[in-house]
Amino acid sequence: MEHILIIEDDNHIAELEKDYLELGGFQVTIENDGTKGVHTALEGRFDVMVLDLMLPEIDGYEILQIIRNKFEIPIIIVSAKGEELDKIRGLGLGADDYIQKPFSPAELTARIKSHLNRYKRLKGKAVCENVLVVKGLEVELTSGKVYVNTKEVPFTKREYEILVFFMSHPNLLISKEELYHAIWKGDIASEYTSLAVYIQKIRKKIEKSPDNPIYIETIWGKGYRFNGC
Repeated sequence: MEHILIIEDDNHIAELEKDYLELGGFQVTIENDGTKGVHTALEGRFDVMVLDLMLPEIDGYEILQIIRNKFEIPIIIVSAKGEELDKIRGLGLGADDYIQKPFSPAELTARIKSHLNRYKRLKGKAVCENVLVVKGLEVELTSGKVYVNTKEVPFTKREYEILVFFMSHPNLLISKEELYHAIWKGDIASEYTSLAVYIQKIRKKIEKSPDNPIYIETIWGKGYRFNGC
């Protein structure tokens, strides 16, 4: 499910957009001022940003520059400012689209879908090669970052290696010996008792209920299976 961040100081407009987008199958987060909006954008994982220009704390232009320097996601400006110079400035700073208020939620939804489709076509190959994604869990192989429900979660080097191995071999029974050889490269004896500890730590980070795991399943007497669908 694609995640949309709306940064809009008019809560009535923001909630209207949110309701319509959720009906369209999107997950939506709202922030009502610029400072919180920037923090949420940088800390979370979003597919599209809908950005008002006239915001308290930090205005939309400054937010646009900050986010565009970090991410390539589609950014759609919505604003009561209808001057051509405002549009030119916004697009020049990296916005993908500019919608003048008032507008219909249906139009916003259509534009979001259009930009998402275009973004996926342009980035699809790279995303497939460099990102592992399984229902709420995402690993960026190039940066080594792990996201759980769009929130970045810190992993140690060994935890990360184990998780990547599991996600690269979904729905397969993997014995402890296979994991040892794949992760520790033959240095098995010193790590024989620690695998269960690592897996428990990983479960605490990715599972809603670590004692009743959804992702990493223990197959008693045989090993583990990562449920990838």
